[in-house]
Amino acid sequence: MSETEFFKALADPTRRAVFERLADGEMNATDLRQGFALSQPAMSQHLAVLRTAGLIAEQKHGRNVLYRINPDGVARIHRWLSRYNAFWPGRVDDLKQLLKEMDQ
Repeated sequence: MSETEFFKALADPTRRAVFERLADGEMNATDLRQGFALSQPAMSQHLAVLRTAGLIAEQKHGRNVLYRINPDGVARIHRWLSRYNAFWPGRVDDLKQLLKEMDQ
């Protein structure tokens, strides 16, 4: 699974909203659809993309399927973003210095 896949999955506003909704806890597809103008097949497709990207997991309980955030997928996003933590503070400091110099 590449980093591109999880960013592609989250590029869609509906999938981002579904992912954010799952931050509150496990939900089934019917509950996840509330508030969206989506058919069940469309929601299933969004869930499949998120699941394929490794961002969510599903657990079957009889006929019911509950979806939840996959901590491993979130950890991958965090690892990717953490590579750039060292980059930004120095860049912001450089910008502050440049703006000071421009004011003088």
